[in-house]
Amino acid sequence: MVDHSRAAEGAVAPRAAATGAPALVRPARAADLEAVVAIERASFADPWAPRAFSDALADEGLLFLVAEREQGVAGYVIAWFVAGDGEIANIAVAPPARGHGIGAALLDAALRAGRDCGTRSVFLECRESNAVARALYASRRFVEVGRRRGYYRLPTEDAIVLKRSEGRG
Repeated sequence: MVDHSRAAEGAVAPRAAATGAPALVRPARAADLEAVVAIERASFADPWAPRAFSDALADEGLLFLVAEREQGVAGYVIAWFVAGDGEIANIAVAPPARGHGIGAALLDAALRAGRDCGTRSVFLECRESNAVARALYASRRFVEVGRRRGYYRLPTEDAIVLKRSEGRG
């Protein structure tokens, strides 16, 4: 079993560009769940149930990180890495904290944790219309490898399947 909390230890996001406020990326704790659920509900029309987050927190096989700013939890990422492959299962940033590099810091921390445990490929799905997220993923060398028709609900929309290959150099 991979200890994902050790892979994320000491991960600190760069200063947020617009505000200069730091964001610390750290393993999630039970005390973070209320804020994480609120961010999830503010971010997605078909949010994960609160129980999914408490289950994720209890699952030692998952990486569950939050980005913390002075105002509290500003975002989170949940991922897993098994047999050389990884998946970013969920990532979101609170609406007031968007545009300050928090999503990038969370994604980078998850990718770093994956590399630390030998991941060769990382996958994720993204709404076709989510141009901001797709630009972030493209900036981290994710490329489109497939499509899941009608994957998302509320509204129904295709998911674009993205993959990043961890190459040498």
